[in-house]
Amino acid sequence: MKTAIYLYSNLLKEADQTARALGLSRSRLFSLALENYLRHRRQEQILNQLNQAYSDEPNRAEAQNIKAKFRSTIKDRW
Repeated sequence: MKTAIYLYSNLLKEADQTARALGLSRSRLFSLALENYLRHRRQEQILNQLNQAYSDEPNRAEAQNIKAKFRSTIKDRW
């Protein structure tokens, strides 16, 4: 899909040089760059969600409940 965007001249010049060096069209270079950026952003979001989920320590009541379940499991096995 065609779209119009504004780029600083030095950024466009560097993009054109990079595209030529890689044997790509300017459009293909921008598409690849955007795909890479979006993939990286999704991965960061997932990592942040995982870090948040695993960083939460159980509160005191949850910890006591877990210990009680663990104790009952040990008693049942012995």
